[in-house]
Amino acid sequence: MTRLNPITTPRHQLRAEKAARNQQAALSAFIAKKAEINTMLARLASLSDDHFNSHPDEISWGHVGTLEHYASLLKRITDSAFGEGEFTE
Repeated sequence: MTRLNPITTPRHQLRAEKAARNQQAALSAFIAKKAEINTMLARLASLSDDHFNSHPDEISWGHVGTLEHYASLLKRITDSAFGEGEFTE
């Protein structure tokens, strides 16, 4: 994108160019964060598929507590994302 000359370009055109650059930067940041979240979700799904690295003969209440902790953190995220629970408007 060619930058406009601030001396010869009307202010409204300069503001529009700045707004366009800002929107593009926001879009790039959004896509990067989305990719980061997708990577975390894929890792969690893989860990879940592997029963959180636990063998059925070794399961204890400690394992249940760990999963309860994970579930409570994920519930906060899903409640926030879907406007549920404490995030209900």
